[in-house]
Amino acid sequence: MKMSNPVKKIMAIHDLSGFGRASLTAIVPILSTMGIQVCPVPTAILSTHTGGFDEFTLVDLTDSMEKYILHWSKLKLEFDVIYSGFLASTKQIEIVSKAIDLFKNEDNFVVVDPVMGDEGNLYKTMDKSMINAMKNLIKKADIITPNFTEATYLLNEDYREKISDKEIKEWLTKLSDMGPEIVIITSVPDNLVENQTNVIAYNRLNDVFWKVGCKYIPAFYPGTGDAFTSVVVGALLQGDNLPIALERGVQFISNGIKASYGFDYPKREGILIERVLDTLKLPVISSSYEMLE
Repeated sequence: MKMSNPVKKIMAIHDLSGFGRASLTAIVPILSTMGIQVCPVPTAILSTHTGGFDEFTLVDLTDSMEKYILHWSKLKLEFDVIYSGFLASTKQIEIVSKAIDLFKNEDNFVVVDPVMGDEGNLYKTMDKSMINAMKNLIKKADIITPNFTEATYLLNEDYREKISDKEIKEWLTKLSDMGPEIVIITSVPDNLVENQTNVIAYNRLNDVFWKVGCKYIPAFYPGTGDAFTSVVVGALLQGDNLPIALERGVQFISNGIKASYGFDYPKREGILIERVLDTLKLPVISSSYEMLE
């Protein structure tokens, strides 16, 4: 009897930082722990990630990315997910778009984490041309996971400290109208509860909005966005529904921050994911997600 490969495969188009738990350095251990094979397409190799380090070395791999992906196409490789994160140029966004055209099929899905900024500001490498290119890329995605800041830039909205449930639902719907079936916005400020942020998602297929709240902890750890999206993708591949996948992502980041916060080490190194990876194998026992009416 012929047995099919039980291990799912993800094409992960991200940068690789030698030090600091961000991008591929976080994505590979998280998804591997969840029983998923990560097949990296490195966009750049950095000595450290860029969050909190004044200097770093960088090898730009743009010129090799296209040949790399074409070789995989010639090998007729297939992936269960095509997953992109931080992209350094419009050329890299074009290459990711071509990769989607080559590898997208009826049985897999595309996840785009449109990494562009945080806390109301764009990252230094981002400009208007990058925003416009990202708007075109998300048209090809099945799932996007912008944070609140990135959602404002994708929608040409002003950043604000508070937002109502009605307005965030309108934002989610507008983003979904651009192409993706599922839109997940992280770091959404809570309009009613102090010291709480929310992850709010919209599934166009069912026309349902989901909300998962999380207590705000006054500490910034780079790489949490990469970790959250990776857990959500892994959970969906394991067969979880969307609200449970969101819950898993929020719980993992919350546990990681709690496990890290009491230790005296530079927060720019990211959360201590090594101490909480095993929690990814546990079932979701208590759920705090709710449906937004």
